[in-house]
Amino acid sequence: MSAEDLEQYESELELQLYREYKDVVGIFTYAVETERRFYLCNAVDMKVRTEGADAYFEVSMADAWVWDMYRPARFVKSAKVLTFHDVSIEEIAHSDLEVPKDS
Repeated sequence: MSAEDLEQYESELELQLYREYKDVVGIFTYAVETERRFYLCNAVDMKVRTEGADAYFEVSMADAWVWDMYRPARFVKSAKVLTFHDVSIEEIAHSDLEVPKDS
């Protein structure tokens, strides 16, 4: 497989992932972004943990979809992330996702 073939393959995977995201985003309540992954989920809980002088985040999600083009199954029942980096949790405004009706 040439470098060009690999690049085209990865571009196709990313496009398929984007299309899947557009199809599923409407069924989720939260968008969660960590330094390594992006998730959609319907329940999220974040706790700050300390160990000595260090602090880290423990993020638990339920009914989730993972943005990862190399995962064979992106829907997961639950996911837990431990990280020392920033975590962004946003509630998805579903009205922004709806297609406007013609007047």
